[in-house]
Amino acid sequence: MTCPPGETIGAYLCQAGQALRAAAVEAPRLEARMLLAHALATTEDALLRDPRAPVPPEAAARFGAALRDRIAGRPMAHILGVRGFWTLDLAVSPATLIPRPDTEALVEAALDALPEAGAPLRVLDLGTGTGALLLAVLAERPRAFGIGVDLVPAAAALAAANARRNGLAGRAAFLAGDWAEPLAGRFDLVLSNPPYIASREIAGLMPEVAQHEPASALDGGADGLDAYRRLAEALPGLLAPGGLAVLELGIGQRPAVEALALRHGLRPAGCRPDLGGMERALLLRMAA
Repeated sequence: MTCPPGETIGAYLCQAGQALRAAAVEAPRLEARMLLAHALATTEDALLRDPRAPVPPEAAARFGAALRDRIAGRPMAHILGVRGFWTLDLAVSPATLIPRPDTEALVEAALDALPEAGAPLRVLDLGTGTGALLLAVLAERPRAFGIGVDLVPAAAALAAANARRNGLAGRAAFLAGDWAEPLAGRFDLVLSNPPYIASREIAGLMPEVAQHEPASALDGGADGLDAYRRLAEALPGLLAPGGLAVLELGIGQRPAVEALALRHGLRPAGCRPDLGGMERALLLRMAA
């Protein structure tokens, strides 16, 4: 960028948009606004209301550093430090997968399958990451209590911070552990967005995913199904009578995951598509 100190918001946005477009960023103008609003500690609307306002030198330096990071492929959520999911504002870090809109299909599926908003629920989120799935359900079910488990202690700590950030800490607990191993008891709802990318495919993912998001949240083993094998084995001992499990799927994985579930006495109970129409949220219950 060549804007001198004290140049206007409009000039910075124009040049940043051009730089991001040249870097093949999909929404360069939007991302330029997001980065400059972050650097100025203001809103995107405020930028547009006063495009002739000067950018102070300190904010210009922050903006320049953030812009360079974004052009280099660092995820926008890591630069901003937050990501919206459902109705929540979640802190993110390199220790966790960045929550994505497709995963909201799991929340929708769970809420539709458990329609009594005032019912008490025991909820478990395996591989909780930022806590997105568990906290989204707790936000919609005021009498629910939940536990989130993640193999990575830093992820479990971040999820606990997100519970506090969203006023849900009183109904959520987070543990570091290997799937369900630290747990005893049964749950009305079990949620999981497990790693499901085949190991050989990770290097071919978008660079900002392959290079910046944790391999432990992506790598599903040679066929992408390792985590589902663990889940299918564990779920019969975790689900309460009448309980429901909702698992995120990768592209084309529904038949294989349903077959694993059936071998362990679980009954497929439907699959909800994401916004792109892909089978995303698999529902499972104990076979009668």
